[in-house]
Amino acid sequence: MDAKKQLRIKSGVVKRLNKEVQMYQKEVVDGELKVQQMKDEGKDPYDIKKMGEVVDESKAMVPDARNRLRKAVEDLDLLLEDKSSADLPEYKAAQEIRDDVSV
Repeated sequence: MDAKKQLRIKSGVVKRLNKEVQMYQKEVVDGELKVQQMKDEGKDPYDIKKMGEVVDESKAMVPDARNRLRKAVEDLDLLLEDKSSADLPEYKAAQEIRDDVSV
């Protein structure tokens, strides 16, 4: 595949996975608040337990999503090492995405 297409694909993957990691982290925080709120309101213990399980599933997804993001960033870094396509707008966009993402 040509460099433009590879840069677009890899940068899109990094962007999507970064959003996914952030979404799971937000889901964990929101879920924990919801569980605490349910406990404070004296909700049914079964409902609290089920909500806790949902939070645990989200917690389990965070490391997996981070690992996938780390791998995608490594792949993008390899493409960005090739300076022959540095004059392409796709290269600049990929570089900006890479700069915005911390692994």
